[in-house]
Amino acid sequence: MEKKQVKRIIKLALHAGIMLLENGAETYRVEDTINKICLRKGIISVQSFVIPTGIFISIEDDDENYSLIHRTRIKRIDLEVISRVNDFSRKFTSNVMSIDEGEKELLKIQNAPSFSKWQTILAGAIGGGFFTLLFNGGVVELVLAFINSLFVILFTTIAVHYQLSFFVKNLIGGMVNMILALILSFVMGLIGINANIDIIIIGSLMPLVPGVAIVNAIRDIISGDFVSGTSRFTEAILIAVALALGVGSVLQIYILVFGGGA
Repeated sequence: MEKKQVKRIIKLALHAGIMLLENGAETYRVEDTINKICLRKGIISVQSFVIPTGIFISIEDDDENYSLIHRTRIKRIDLEVISRVNDFSRKFTSNVMSIDEGEKELLKIQNAPSFSKWQTILAGAIGGGFFTLLFNGGVVELVLAFINSLFVILFTTIAVHYQLSFFVKNLIGGMVNMILALILSFVMGLIGINANIDIIIIGSLMPLVPGVAIVNAIRDIISGDFVSGTSRFTEAILIAVALALGVGSVLQIYILVFGGGA
C-alpha cells in the first residue's frame, strides 16, 4: 500500500477515535474503532492505546512503521455523536465508503449542528426539577429545584468558559446550589409555603453527578482497561467530593452564622 494512502487511513482512524473519546465513549470502543478502520482497509498490523486524555497509534505496513499521538483535554457527553461515529465505522469497515467519502462523512458529523448552551442549561434545569419527584418531592420542590438547577448549570457553564478545572467547576456548582437553596427556602417560608430544602439540594445536584463517567469507568475496568478505568473512576470520585465540599462548606458557614435556624 502507498505511504500516502496509509497515512490517510491512520489520520481517518485517529479522527474517529478523537471524536469518540471527546464525547464520552468508553476506552474499548475507541480502540476497537481505530483498529477496525485500519485493519479492514488493508493495514497489516495496528496497535492503539487509549487513555481519557490521549490516543496513541502505532502501525506497521510493508516494513514501514508509523506512529501518531494525540492529546485531548475536551470532555463532554454527547451520545448522538458517538452513535453517528459508530454508524460511520460500520459502513466504512464494510467497504461501503471510500477514504474520500469517509473523510467527508467525519467532517459532516463533526460540524453537525448541536444543542445551544441555553438549550443545554434549560434541559439540565428541567432534569434537576423532575429528579425531586424521585425523592418524594412535591410541586413546590420541583419548581424550586428547577430554578436552582438553572443557576447552578449556568454558573458551571461560565466556569468552563474561563477554563477552570473540573474540581473547581463542581465546587462552585455545589456552593451555588446550597446558597440558592437556602435563599429560595427562606423566601418560601416568608410567604407561608413549606419547602423541603434537602430534596431541593439533592435534585439540583443530580445534573452534575458524574453518572456516565462512573458507568464508563466500570465498563473499562471490566474490559481490562485498568489505567483508563481507574483514572475515570478517580475523576468521578473527585467530582463527587467537590460537589459535597461545595454544599458542606456553605452549610457550615450558615450554621456558624445563623445557628442553623430557618
